[in-house]
Amino acid sequence: MVRVRLLESRDVVKLAATSPPTVRTGADRPQSFNIPAAVEISLTPGGWRIGNAKLGTGELVFEPSSEGSLKLEGITYRGRLRMVPVAPGRFDVVNDVDVDGYLMGVVPKEMLARWDLEAYKAQAIVARTYALYEVRTSTGSYWDVFPDERSQVYGGLSAETAKSRIAVEDTRGIVVTALINGRQQIFRSYFSSCCGGVTQSAVDAFGYEEPHIAPLAEQNVKNLCAASPRFNWGPVVVRKDELTRRFRLFGQRRNRPEREMAGILNVQIAPDGVNSSGRPVRFIVTDVRGVKYSFSGEELRTAINTDAPKDNTVYSSFFKIINDDDTLRFVEGHGWGHGVGMCQWCAQSRAEQGMRHEDIVLAAFQRATLVRAY
Repeated sequence: MVRVRLLESRDVVKLAATSPPTVRTGADRPQSFNIPAAVEISLTPGGWRIGNAKLGTGELVFEPSSEGSLKLEGITYRGRLRMVPVAPGRFDVVNDVDVDGYLMGVVPKEMLARWDLEAYKAQAIVARTYALYEVRTSTGSYWDVFPDERSQVYGGLSAETAKSRIAVEDTRGIVVTALINGRQQIFRSYFSSCCGGVTQSAVDAFGYEEPHIAPLAEQNVKNLCAASPRFNWGPVVVRKDELTRRFRLFGQRRNRPEREMAGILNVQIAPDGVNSSGRPVRFIVTDVRGVKYSFSGEELRTAINTDAPKDNTVYSSFFKIINDDDTLRFVEGHGWGHGVGMCQWCAQSRAEQGMRHEDIVLAAFQRATLVRAY
């Protein structure tokens, strides 16, 4: 089971059901509830309200009478829906769904519709591994994953296609593992849109320490993903005063020293801050007081893109930097996303070359093993 936090801190949502679900709140007895059309659900001081009906307090749970009969905010979902109070009058909505039902709504949101079935199957294996790892290591008391890029993009049953269902069913139970502490274990099997020809290790990208996981090391795949529209990009030009504002906001949101940085003087690739294939992985930002701030590649990309308009963002941290008097130019950019693990455009390219999905996964995660988890 995967618990997806679909909506956060809402005061009202709209729910519809094609057949009467079973509804319960807290310790109250379950009851069948007819919801013929979309009704508003809200949390009042006295308890839950479904349209004009009043219910008790605690979690509000909708158990479908048939698979895919619940529709939240116009999107149909498998599994059950839980409304979890988080503050007076506000609640989260969580979708409890079996892992393969979840994956059927993930794979088509993460892949292009025209892509090869073998690439879809590779994505299903990697997404399954990622999901199971998140479930296993979740620190949330009532949910496991986000429905967006913070975890994996999930569109529910409404997003499913015949191709995504086949990909999930044909790879049922298969996951990718690595030798960790002397035994085969699943790991956080990262993937991104386009690596730009060079991947980077998870440690380099995200700047945190973890046990060495060989399949998450860097690779040089050269032009394998050159069909991606973001294989090459740039320049992106940002005024230094605007970039300073973004970095301060980034620091505020993460409680980092950048929240009090002075105006940015320059941004540079750190000495020895490239991996063995020449991709930048560590950066130094210096403000006008001479204070230096160190960033991993993904930290820098996030900081640059904080509160930025969509037409003035960088697609990856794989670029060169030109420091002008009042602006910074990010040039010769490559790739889209963090570039760790499986490159989706590389997966599609390998599928077009006739590679089977098992080999696509093992090419992306070298020194990994595929096993059946269930």
